[in-house]
Parts: sequence; C-alpha cells; structure tokens
Amino acid sequence: MHVLVCEDDELIASGIVAGLSAQGLTVEHVATASAARAMLKVAEFDVMVLDLGLPDEDGLKLLQQLRHHGLEIPVLILTARDSVTDRVDGLQAGADDYLLKPFDLRELAARLHTLLRRVAGRSVNLIEHGALTYDPSSRETMLGGQPVDLSRREQSLLQALLHNRGRVLSTEQLKDSVYGFNDELESNALNVHIHHLRRKLGNGIVETVRGLGYRLGPADGGDQSK
Repeated sequence: MHVLVCEDDELIASGIVAGLSAQGLTVEHVATASAARAMLKVAEFDVMVLDLGLPDEDGLKLLQQLRHHGLEIPVLILTARDSVTDRVDGLQAGADDYLLKPFDLRELAARLHTLLRRVAGRSVNLIEHGALTYDPSSRETMLGGQPVDLSRREQSLLQALLHNRGRVLSTEQLKDSVYGFNDELESNALNVHIHHLRRKLGNGIVETVRGLGYRLGPADGGDQSK
C-alpha cells in the first residue's frame, strides 16, 4: 500500500511514517498543500492521510479541489477538530473517514486497510491490455487467464505503465511511481524490476525508447514466454 501523509506537525508525521512503514507500507510525507498537489502529480497512491490545519491552505479546501479535479483514492482526515460540524464538513468535502487526534497508530493502520477493502469491493475497473488483465483495487494480475505473481514494486511499475498508455515515461518518473522518495536505491534497481516484469509478462510489455525512457508495449506485441 502506497500512502501519502499530508501533516505539518513533524513529530506526528514522523510517528505515522515510522509506524506504517513498520507494517510494510510505503509512506511519503509532505507538510503543505502545495507539496501534496505536486506529489500526487508524479506518483500513484492508494490512500491519503490529510491533516486539516496546513500552513499554506486549509485541508478541506485542498480536498475539495482534489476531488473536483478527479482524485479518486480514499482520503482519511486526521485532525484535532472534534465538533460534529467539522466532521460533517470533512465528509461532505470528500473525505472517506475521519480520525481525531490523539490517535493510536494501530487504529490508523486498521482504518486505512478498511478503506482499501471498501474501495476494492466497489471497484470493477479492470484494466485490459491484450492477454493481460490488471485489477488496480486488488492488484491481481492475470495473463491469458492465469494469475501472475508480481512483487509490490513490479505491481507499481506495471500500474504506472498502464495508467500512461502511449506516453514515454522517463527513468525518474518511473522511479517516483515505483519507489518511496526516501528509499535508497541501487543504480540499476529500476532495470532489475523491468527485467523481472518482462520475464513474467513477456518481453514486449515494456518498450525501451532510447534516450527518453520507457513505455507500455503494444497489446499484441512481445514474446509471451516466461
């Protein structure tokens, strides 16, 4: 699960990042609304944790604008505003859940998993590409009707390519989608994951565009052998 945390309190944010990372989640932290917008443009996230009291813009205004521009991922509001009116305003602005400070990290993690299950239950947006079928909600991959076991990184790589059909993505753009921004990467890490994806889904799944980057291969192209 790739989580975006938008929280300006460094102490709270560091606790969230450490706690969720310890449970195997990939977590990115930003402290302002403008940074959240920038991050959402360059990386794919499964869920967002949003504080309302941001230094550059009210979190509710940010959420309303993100929803207006088509943001569909679940958003959990994290705030000290505890009146019923505040909660109603948050939900009406497009939030999927509301958690009051102070909170327990275990409850936060449980609520995030619940939000993803809820989304998965109502999602029928399968992505088909030739013999390949990918379910973004469950992250299940099928090739020729047979399940293919992909690692979390390989899933993120495939999802980035599928969401950008016809577009050439630079190495940096793919890295931003596949890895955490604080991950220490070997220089050939992306090449290794591209190699694994080609081995599992066929050589034609990822096209190399010399000097520019990579793009999704044609639906009927490539060697489908393992």
